[in-house]
Amino acid sequence: MVYLIIVLLLLLSALFAALTNGLLSLSTTELERKMKLGDRDAGRVYTVRKRGSQLLCTLVLGNVAVNSALSIFWATVVNGFIAGVVATSLIVVFGEILPIAMITRYPLKVGARAIWLVKVFMFIFYPVAYPLSRLLDRALGVEMPTVWSKQELKEIIKFHEDRPESSVDANEERIILGALSYSDKIAADIMTPRSVLFSLEVDATLDDKTLSEIKANGFTRIPVYRDQLDDIIGLLYAKDLIAIESGAKVSDVYRQNKVLIIPETKKLGTLMNELLQGRSHLAVVYDEYGMLVGIVTLEDIVEEIMRVEIVDEADNVVDLRLEAIKRARKYLHKQVT
Repeated sequence: MVYLIIVLLLLLSALFAALTNGLLSLSTTELERKMKLGDRDAGRVYTVRKRGSQLLCTLVLGNVAVNSALSIFWATVVNGFIAGVVATSLIVVFGEILPIAMITRYPLKVGARAIWLVKVFMFIFYPVAYPLSRLLDRALGVEMPTVWSKQELKEIIKFHEDRPESSVDANEERIILGALSYSDKIAADIMTPRSVLFSLEVDATLDDKTLSEIKANGFTRIPVYRDQLDDIIGLLYAKDLIAIESGAKVSDVYRQNKVLIIPETKKLGTLMNELLQGRSHLAVVYDEYGMLVGIVTLEDIVEEIMRVEIVDEADNVVDLRLEAIKRARKYLHKQVT
């Protein structure tokens, strides 16, 4: 009879240890997310896991009570030091290590199946566990939700893409990482530099040469300036030139839209919102001295998110920033030689 009680207590010790580690390893944030996705096991576990302090007190009290009783019963079978060694060995191996190692593989599934038993224990230990849990909550505060930083989210996405059992593919990884990174960059990081910027003076004549040049460059929106490039006053839309006759003035065709002017330090996340809210596709970038240094389009931001160059049949140059660098190096080389 004594040995039967010892076996029963050992099983209860293993159960309390497994449930303590398994259920408390599941954050409420994770369970809420799984519940939104229709996971029934998460819903069952959440009913008790949301009362984290009471659950902890219940399982710890049960574990301590069972282990104490196990030591007492062993003392009736084996005397003195040997009873302590045997009881400790059994508790460590069969009451702690094995059950914890087993439940850490499937904490949600095992926890959901045993949730009815946990509720029974919470009812039994309620008179002691509930007051203790209230003291814990007042002393330590409520349990904080799990929030990952951007860098942690990036590493999670990379990990999932590398795993064969994950449904995240390389394209999705690239886009998600781009979406998580683009808002930390500034306009100067992606702008089309001034040196490769195609623009027109407001009083310029749209002769055959100019129209051919516009067509060759393939730009849909062309900045229009007065007297000097730093004074952008509007945009010329290529689509407005479809029925234009050679010899017309830029001033007759361009749109005097309010051009979005931004500093080169403008964050891309903020810039994208401003472009969308203003129904604009282009922003003019100025440095701290009031000099135009480039332009940024909505397409540039989308390319930064997608991490790919969007090229259509009208584009003669894939990467204008790279083209600007090549021109600068070529110019500097000439100056040196």
